[in-house]
Amino acid sequence: MAERRMMAKSIIKSDQFLEMPISSQLLYFHLLLDADDDGFINAPKSIMRVIGAKDDDMRVLQAKGYTIPFDSGVIVIKHWRMHNSLRKDRYNPNPQLENERKQLIINDRKEYELATTWQPTGNQLATNGYHSIGKDSIGKDSIGKDSVYSGRDKSQPTRTHFTPPTLEEVKAYCIERNNNIDAEYFMDFQEARGWVLSNGKKMKDWKATIRTWERNNYNRNHVNKNSKDNAINVVKEVMEEYRNEQQGDDSSITIDVTDSVVY
Repeated sequence: MAERRMMAKSIIKSDQFLEMPISSQLLYFHLLLDADDDGFINAPKSIMRVIGAKDDDMRVLQAKGYTIPFDSGVIVIKHWRMHNSLRKDRYNPNPQLENERKQLIINDRKEYELATTWQPTGNQLATNGYHSIGKDSIGKDSIGKDSVYSGRDKSQPTRTHFTPPTLEEVKAYCIERNNNIDAEYFMDFQEARGWVLSNGKKMKDWKATIRTWERNNYNRNHVNKNSKDNAINVVKEVMEEYRNEQQGDDSSITIDVTDSVVY
C-alpha cells in the first residue's frame, strides 16, 4: 500500500463537504489516509476508536455519499479515483477484499457505485458505459481523461432508480440537519404509503421530503404516535406543501386523507 495519498480539492473544498461537522470531516481525512490502493478500509471502527470519532460521524459520511458500506463491515471511499491514481506497477490490491471489489463499478464521473444499482433485470450486470475495478483498470492508460470507458451515449437521459433509504441514513440526515424529526416514524410513515407522493407519483428524493417536514414544523418526537388526529394532520400538511411547490401545475389534487393513514 502506498505511503502517500492525494486529496482532490473539488471534493474537500465543496460546500457540501465543508457543511459537515468538523468531526465527520476529520474522520474522512483519516479514512482517506488509511485506505488501501482501491480506497477500501477493512477496519473503519478501529480508526474511529483511535481518533475518538462517533458512529454519527460515520453515518453523516454515508448519508452525504462520501463512503459506501458493505455487509462485511468494510467501507470504500466513493470518490477514491478522483483523489488518487497509481501506476500499474505500484498497485497492490488487498486479496481479502476481492468480494467487495467485484460489487463495485466506476461511473463516468470516476465515482464508485454498487454494481447492483445497475441491474435492470435478472442477474446480468449492466456495465454499458461503466468499468468494474481491478488490476486491468489501473495504470498509465487508465488514469487520465479517458480513464473511464465512455461508450454510453451521453445524449441519452441518465437512468434513475429510487431506492428507499435505510433507517441509519435517515437518522444521519436528521442529525446533520438538527431537525429533531423521528427517523423511525418517518420510515414507518413512508413505507405505509409505499414511498408515493400525494399526486400518486413515486418519490424521487427522500431528503426533499424530510425538508418538507421541517418546513411544516413537524417534529414527531413531540407528537403522540397513537393519535389519529395528528396522523391525519401530517398527511394534510405534506399534501398541502407538495401542492404549494408545484409550479405551473393547474391540476386539481383531491385526496380523502382519512383513507391515507395506515393504522
